Amino acid sequence: MPIYMDRHDVSAQVTAEVVAQLHQQDLKLQHLFGCRGLTYWFDDKRKTAFCLIEAPDKEAIKKMHDEAHGEVPHQIIEVSPDIVESFLGRIEDPEKKTDSDLNIIDDSAFRVIMVTGFDECLLSKSSAKKEDADLNCCMDLLSETLTRYEGQVVKQYEQQLMAVFESVSQAIFCAIELHSNYRNWSTKTHCKKFNLKTGISAGVPVTEDKSFFEEAVHSAEQMFFLSDTRIIVSSEINELYRSENRNLALSRDLFVVLTPADEEFLADVMNFLEETWQYPNLHVDDFGKNLGFSKSQVYRKMVSLIGMSPNSFLKNYRLNKAVSLLKKQSKSIAEVAYDSGFNSPSYFTKCFHNKYGVLPSEYIQSSI
Repeated sequence: MPIYMDRHDVSAQVTAEVVAQLHQQDLKLQHLFGCRGLTYWFDDKRKTAFCLIEAPDKEAIKKMHDEAHGEVPHQIIEVSPDIVESFLGRIEDPEKKTDSDLNIIDDSAFRVIMVTGFDECLLSKSSAKKEDADLNCCMDLLSETLTRYEGQVVKQYEQQLMAVFESVSQAIFCAIELHSNYRNWSTKTHCKKFNLKTGISAGVPVTEDKSFFEEAVHSAEQMFFLSDTRIIVSSEINELYRSENRNLALSRDLFVVLTPADEEFLADVMNFLEETWQYPNLHVDDFGKNLGFSKSQVYRKMVSLIGMSPNSFLKNYRLNKAVSLLKKQSKSIAEVAYDSGFNSPSYFTKCFHNKYGVLPSEYIQSSI
């Protein structure tokens, strides 16, 4: 039977005890609707509750809640129990903390999402063995530091990690140490090949009808892609960190702190690019036309936020996509060039070599 998570936006008067009572009412009637309540999370600060329920379908959950107490959920999504546990730490009710009849759970489902790691780094056949070892060493360094700061790795890409934190401060302190440790390691080993990047966002598991933690994960992934050697954090992360640390400001040398307007601008840029990057006629002027900014405004904002011009950013984005296409080894280099939005295979090869230090043909050979 599928498992669902629902979201309830509750009034300011609702407490953790009230939510525990509602949960108990669900459990008394759940068998009538073929449901099984597994657990829930309640965030008193944000006044949201999330229930994890095994059920035949969404309608059964709505009917159960309506019959039990009338608090029908605002959204319901289907989830994987393994993914829920990796992000939220449990899929069943925790043990009671007191001797009371109610198991009052005051446990927020709000989580901090960090994506950290390295730019796509392509290794030529001659240097692959040593640099593969260096990259593995770097990834071990990241993993050890994340664990030390109670970051739970929930996804591992080839050269990046995604981790979840319950504490904003722990995530920030972890990111600072990650970059400090990497600088020390790269200086000591004279290895400057890799570029450490980090993006940090936060959110809750259910927003509208999107998938589990989709908004927060997508935001962190975009910030990671946009970052240079600094750590990009959302405005919410910055506000929470300052509230937890006596209004201590994040260093502008190490952090890029986005304002809500910055976040909206960069999200619009990325969303537009995700839909249009393959079009060879796409020009940097199109950014301004579609985002409602002049060409000079787009240029200034992108350089100030991510240290890259729109033209360089577009080229970098396409090259990253080209790497993914080359990895599949199902198309020729010319086909990959055109599919990535380049008008000329020779220009694509030149750009590819300038960014990665290897030719597309060398990369394909080293991947066989």
